This record gives sequence, structure tokens and C-alpha cells, in this order.
Amino acid sequence: MDVTAIGAGLCMLAAGGAGLGMGMATGRAAEAVGRQPEAAGKINSIFLLGLALTESTAIYGLLTALIILFVK
Repeated sequence: MDVTAIGAGLCMLAAGGAGLGMGMATGRAAEAVGRQPEAAGKINSIFLLGLALTESTAIYGLLTALIILFVK
């Protein structure tokens, strides 16, 4: 039984988790700017750093899934 597809699918859960995390972060950042517009620059820089780290998780999951599928 070939379980590589199942392993790749499990790796892609990282992309789903990253998407949820990015959506939650975007909503919280918009809420924070709405509450304190004068802090928009600082909120934006922290928000972009968090998105970059979250996106790297999704990329690592995709890379791992591709390695599982195509390298034997």
C-alpha cells in the first residue's frame, strides 16, 4: 500500500493552518488599527513580520509534500 499521498496530504495541513493564521492576524491587525489609528505604522510592521513567518510555515509544508511525492 502506497502511503506517500497520505503523507503529502498531512504535510499540506500546514498550508491550511497558515491560511487560518493569516486570516486571524489580518482581522486582528485591522481591529487594532481601528482602535488606535496613530499606531498604524508599528502595527503594520509587526503584522508583516508575522505574516512572513506564517507564510514560511506554509512553504515548508508544501516543500515537504513535494519531496514526499517525487523523491523515492
